[in-house]
Amino acid sequence: MAEIQLIPLAKASNTLAAKLRRKILDGEICQGMALPNERDLAAQTCLSRTSVREALRILEADGLINIRTGRNGGAEVVRPDISTVERSIDIFIRGQGIKFQSVLETREAIEPPAARLAALYHNSNDWAKLTHIHQQMQADIENVEAFLKHNLDWHISVVQAGHNELLIAFAQAISRSVYEATNIQGFNLPHIRQAVVVAHQKVMDAIELRQEDSAARRMGRHINSYIDNVKAKKYPCS
Repeated sequence: MAEIQLIPLAKASNTLAAKLRRKILDGEICQGMALPNERDLAAQTCLSRTSVREALRILEADGLINIRTGRNGGAEVVRPDISTVERSIDIFIRGQGIKFQSVLETREAIEPPAARLAALYHNSNDWAKLTHIHQQMQADIENVEAFLKHNLDWHISVVQAGHNELLIAFAQAISRSVYEATNIQGFNLPHIRQAVVVAHQKVMDAIELRQEDSAARRMGRHINSYIDNVKAKKYPCS
């Protein structure tokens, strides 16, 4: 006789969270609306208050609700923001131990197209921010720690200037790994920092003139030059 395997049942809290998540994302429950309190949700769903509480915590972790405690507490639906993506990708990178090589390849895939978008769509505020960070890099070129921070801010600002929410989310999500990839002892020598400033200026010249092909090409050369130097010095890619 064939053996019938036990069919696992989904946790009640996960099922409720999935149902509420779908309603929120489909717009049935809109931003700013309050969910029923724990007691009412438990009565409506015939679940325990513990299961309801767990479901709400799942949605809070997803960035879909804010939970307020106290007498006037409750759960309010909110719009997911960029930090939701950042947090998830950062946890994935660190939890999976993503290789250095993958971080380099991700930058190579994201940043040249992002520079193209920046040339097309940047506004006066974007340009002012980019220029300010570039000036800070030049002023702090002898301070490696400050220089690296400005360098990261500059690259993020280029992506932000393209006004593509997904690219911005991905770029900011890998920013910690990007910083660690650039903070290599013995690699950030004075002549290298100066070359970075020059490369950034070339990218900015193309962005300012809205020459999208040139901006993408120059950013690609800048990123590829860094990757080639890392490989030439045989730094580990894991």
